[in-house]
Amino acid sequence: MKLFLLTLALLTLAVAGIAIKIWAKKDGKFAGTCASQNPFLNKDGEACGMCGRLPSEMGDCSNE
Repeated sequence: MKLFLLTLALLTLAVAGIAIKIWAKKDGKFAGTCASQNPFLNKDGEACGMCGRLPSEMGDCSNE
């Protein structure tokens, strides 16, 4: 039972931390969420599925 309560407390703390980070950010957006700009996730140099930018086009990922 102690392990369950400890796990539940840690999960609650993690979710609260993420919620505070979203609340503190302007417009609730995380910076740099475009996976095409991460060379470890995009080894083939494909365009972002959300905004269509290539890895060479650095900038914010937004639906423009």
